[in-house]
Amino acid sequence: MTTAQPTTDVLAEKHRSTLDQALATIRTRAYWSPYPEHPKAYGADGSLDAAAGLAAHEAVLNGRFDLDQPGTDGWTGGEVSPYGPALGVEYPHADVDVLLPAMRAGLPAWRDAGPETRALVCLEILARISARTHEFAHAVMHTSGQAYMMAFQAGGPHAQDRGLEAVAYAYEEQTRTPAGRAAWSKPQGKRDPLELSKEFTPVGRGVALVIGCSTFPTWNGYPGLFASLATGNAVLMKPHPRAVLPLALTVKVAREVLAESGFDPNLVALATERPGEGIAKTLAVRPEIRIIDYTGSTEFGDWLEANARQAQVYTEKAGVNTVLIDSTDDYKGMLSNLAFSLSLYSGQMCTTPQNLLIPRDGITTDQGPRSYDEVVADLAAAVGGLLGDDARANALLGALVNPDVKARLEAAAGLGEVALASREVPHPDFPEAVVRTPVMVKLDGSKPDAEAAYLSECFGPVSFAVSVDSTADGLELLRRTIRDKGAMTVGAYTTSADTERAVEEICLEESAQLSLNLTGGMYVNQTAAFSDFHGSGGNPAANAALCDGAFVSNRFRVVEVRRQA
Repeated sequence: MTTAQPTTDVLAEKHRSTLDQALATIRTRAYWSPYPEHPKAYGADGSLDAAAGLAAHEAVLNGRFDLDQPGTDGWTGGEVSPYGPALGVEYPHADVDVLLPAMRAGLPAWRDAGPETRALVCLEILARISARTHEFAHAVMHTSGQAYMMAFQAGGPHAQDRGLEAVAYAYEEQTRTPAGRAAWSKPQGKRDPLELSKEFTPVGRGVALVIGCSTFPTWNGYPGLFASLATGNAVLMKPHPRAVLPLALTVKVAREVLAESGFDPNLVALATERPGEGIAKTLAVRPEIRIIDYTGSTEFGDWLEANARQAQVYTEKAGVNTVLIDSTDDYKGMLSNLAFSLSLYSGQMCTTPQNLLIPRDGITTDQGPRSYDEVVADLAAAVGGLLGDDARANALLGALVNPDVKARLEAAAGLGEVALASREVPHPDFPEAVVRTPVMVKLDGSKPDAEAAYLSECFGPVSFAVSVDSTADGLELLRRTIRDKGAMTVGAYTTSADTERAVEEICLEESAQLSLNLTGGMYVNQTAAFSDFHGSGGNPAANAALCDGAFVSNRFRVVEVRRQA
């Protein structure tokens, strides 16, 4: 700890005000971000501008990404951009029997550093990542298929916000108990009081494992990374094989900051896998792994929860996101808002709406009544209009992340009457990119054979316009969907106070995050760190929320030492 102190003082001067603001904002839930969203904000104070970020990205390609980790027994790679080019990057492959003990060796000093020092080191890591946002954006773009601006914002400042949010919650939870020694005196009447000196230390569980996803490697990876690191744990990042580069860059920055701050760089390490190796299952049940963060399929999430019994497991799995359309006083705004939500990143977001529940007798609007068929046709037209220009379509859709998404998109057209057909969008810069507009399929909610489609997650640019007998039937289907299948997001449009209250009550009882009557520039599939909770942890879609106290509090325990005074 003495070694790290000079650097810690510098970090406090740089970052303590940011930490204080983050702590204040998670209490007020107001808008705030220390990381700029606009690309032109970068280029000063040592940050990379757009050209420098691209050059830095290209310099990494077609070479070995050395992290100087212990236990490296070979090299592996094979990432291919959803836009076509092979990245050509080779990453160290670890012998985990060597790497995991090396990661544990740095834990005592990291524990003794205390919550504030850990938080400040984490903020320095985030600051250095932020300075390289343009470089990270290219890495996210060419692993996830996100269009550049989305990769820049969601993979950059928005992901960094989520990391900082986790640090703030971790700091707050750890400092609920007083630091240092506390005097305890119990009166004993005429006898001398009982006196003890008590010392309380937050202690991490050990090594945490973050199992990354291919669609949002940083946005979904940073909460677990920084929540575990800030609470005194070492963190092993296991990226998705198709999205290694963004997390490898993250690990490299973290290791550099840890070393410069006087700590063991092996507190953060990377675990890559050879083709078909499937190391996530092997790592997940290792006794050294005490925390697991996972984003991905329900099948593997359920397996982790059932089998990684030695670890505290946080999962974000599949859900069926639903929007109930009852009535609106801004029909045009509703259509525009939904069209954008269905199109953004080709629906490859865990928060994208899938099922649109519409009464078969239609809805009331400010433009007069609209039948079910009219609502569906108008929404299809809104999506078509939004994506009619290929340049704008490419900027919104990005590329399909893998062939499985394309297969689901093509299969969806056979599930019912197609209200909006998908079309291929050529990309002027990347001719090999697979870019497709969304498909919308009409399904009859009263027919049992349609349930298999709309009560299963169809990840990608697929939505189902489900006709229901009435708003009341839609409400019941909404409840059943959340309860049985889970939902990361729920949306509703209504001008009825009774219906609004009914939807709200369902979401409160079934623990789902609700957005009502969105018609402007905020969308059901977007959340803001420090203010919005991503998931609730209370329905089958996820057992944790990003980010609340429960997300961080069980990553450490408070150990008490009592001394006779």
